[in-house]
Amino acid sequence: MSQSTSRCGHQQPCTLEDLGWTEEHDAAFSKYTGPYLPGRVACRQKTVWDVLISGGSVTAGISGTLRKLGRFPAVGDFVVLLDQPEAGASTIVDILPQKTRFARGTPGHEGADQVIAANIDTVFIVTAAGRDLNARRIERFLAITHASGARPVIVINKSDLADDPATLADEIASVSPGIPVIPISAVSGEGVDRLDPYLSAGTTIALIGSSGVGKSTLINRLMGSPVQDTSHTRDYDDKGRHTTTVRQLFVLAGGALMIDNPGLREVGIGTASAGIAGTFPDILELAENCRFSDCRHEEEPGCAVRAAVAAGTLSAARLESFQRLVQELAFEQDKAEIGLVRLEKKRWKPIGKLQRDIGKTKGR
Repeated sequence: MSQSTSRCGHQQPCTLEDLGWTEEHDAAFSKYTGPYLPGRVACRQKTVWDVLISGGSVTAGISGTLRKLGRFPAVGDFVVLLDQPEAGASTIVDILPQKTRFARGTPGHEGADQVIAANIDTVFIVTAAGRDLNARRIERFLAITHASGARPVIVINKSDLADDPATLADEIASVSPGIPVIPISAVSGEGVDRLDPYLSAGTTIALIGSSGVGKSTLINRLMGSPVQDTSHTRDYDDKGRHTTTVRQLFVLAGGALMIDNPGLREVGIGTASAGIAGTFPDILELAENCRFSDCRHEEEPGCAVRAAVAAGTLSAARLESFQRLVQELAFEQDKAEIGLVRLEKKRWKPIGKLQRDIGKTKGR
């Protein structure tokens, strides 16, 4: 196997077990004999992928079969490499089954999800004190995280810049029932040790969040060295530019694996109803007491959800966010079903019916 220097930056040599390889991967790879090697995708650079293998890394393209099928490896995927030393090349010929698949709806009207990363155990939803601390945006990130099967953790960076850091977690507690919320400062290191329980060796964590919230700074803090470029946010709107331009997997000193992502300007929720169920368990629980099983929580009589809003036990903004995301999910599912027929032929599913479908996923 001819090895090459990673185009995505230097990585310490690892074993497959260090990369999260399990007995399940062994079983899936066992059908390959001959000049094949397993590896894990560390990053993608246009038409080639950097793949970590036991003891090093290689740069590889993908087979024509995978390309024809539209199966492109994502960062975090475990793959099968065909070793061709006589040609000085390596080729990805298969993608092993994914434990989790972290995706978002693609911007525009493609009707398909965009895979962000694969085989993720935990997602750090990184926000920041100030203008970026937005409950509605966090709900959207929670929806795509729950849909992936990974565990969400909300990380509030730049907590040292807040007037009252102790109240930061309280500001978003109402939109994240049961979800850990951890205020930190990646610059000073304050509170970063509270992330340690989620950074055990062999586990994979993905960072997502808007540009300028400090994901790259957090990576540098956890790595103990500046492996990612950083930039300052603009004073007038707290926004940052995309200093991270590719998704990349890093191996931390303690053995955890972390995937950094470019800031997401647009967060589509994709087509997975499980994401809504995991994000709004309070509303779905209330909905079980509505008079009608297909209640849209608008003007129907006997609506337990609207009654909770009137009583002040549920915020109107949270209900509005739920309805907006359910409607968006209905549209995304409809696009997927009709195979991108002209949008004039939209066939919106009844929101009440979709809500029943979402409710069935609760507790799975």
